[in-house]
Amino acid sequence: MPEGDTVWRAARRMNAALAGETLRGSDFRVPRLAAADLSGQRISTVAARGKHLLTRFDGGLTLHTHFGMEGAWYLHRPGAPASGGPDWQIRAILTTSSRVATGYRLVTVELLATSREQDAVGHLGPDVLGPDWDLAAAVARLRTRPDLPIGAALLDQRLLAGLGNIWRTEACFLAGVSPWTPVGDVPDLAGLVRRAQAMIEAGAHGGHQVTTGSTRPGEEHWVYGRAGRTCRRCAGRILVADQARSPGPHRPAGPNRTADPDRTTDRIGEEGRRTTWCPRCQAGPTAPAGAVTGREPPGRGGEFRSGRRRRPAGGGRA
Repeated sequence: MPEGDTVWRAARRMNAALAGETLRGSDFRVPRLAAADLSGQRISTVAARGKHLLTRFDGGLTLHTHFGMEGAWYLHRPGAPASGGPDWQIRAILTTSSRVATGYRLVTVELLATSREQDAVGHLGPDVLGPDWDLAAAVARLRTRPDLPIGAALLDQRLLAGLGNIWRTEACFLAGVSPWTPVGDVPDLAGLVRRAQAMIEAGAHGGHQVTTGSTRPGEEHWVYGRAGRTCRRCAGRILVADQARSPGPHRPAGPNRTADPDRTTDRIGEEGRRTTWCPRCQAGPTAPAGAVTGREPPGRGGEFRSGRRRRPAGGGRA
């Protein structure tokens, strides 16, 4: 699942390309919006809230989208081919005189009154990349779930919005805390959250999801994507396991929302839900018996590379 910094960069690029532009056409490929036409609407801003993207129009409407596990927005010039995948994966197209924004594999596509944006994002916790970021408020929110393992808590967007698997995994390692440690037992919760927020902010502005200081392939992270390998710090074996989802109320799926994208999950193999850690360097509880494995599943974290991508001619990923 895209991290909050990925969504933040997408919002920044889309805002630079689309803000102030008037739509010449729109195309929504979700049931409820199949007949919707936003032609003539002027885009005022494009903003991120956690892992949600809010495209606001002067007429008082907001297009709310969520990337889910594999979604993305792509920008290209009119007449140039979109490059985000096959046409059947397209969920939304916004066309102006100078740019076309195409949303692929989005799990949420809905229109709502701008005055009711809180219906879509009001359940989120403090946004680690938001202009109103408040460390004390974030720590207080996490402490409302003292028995929840810190690894699961950091991924629960209702407690803290924007963090994903890379940043929570690396923050726990650098804090020397097992991801299975209950929130209430984390020695320096504020310090851990401060570190996670600083790392994702650096990634948002720098364009690289790197925690070691090296952008060389295979050297970007301390433990993320390195299950079964040797720990860079102690030479011990790095482990990986699924971490159970955070229980609690959730928003059901709907005609324009395939699932609640803000809950963690215990489904084996879903990217962003497997916890990687060094049991020597990270003191505390370990995973339940039978949950630990020494290797990443094929095609998962071990294949991660720096977040910067080369853009194809004529456009690219937002």
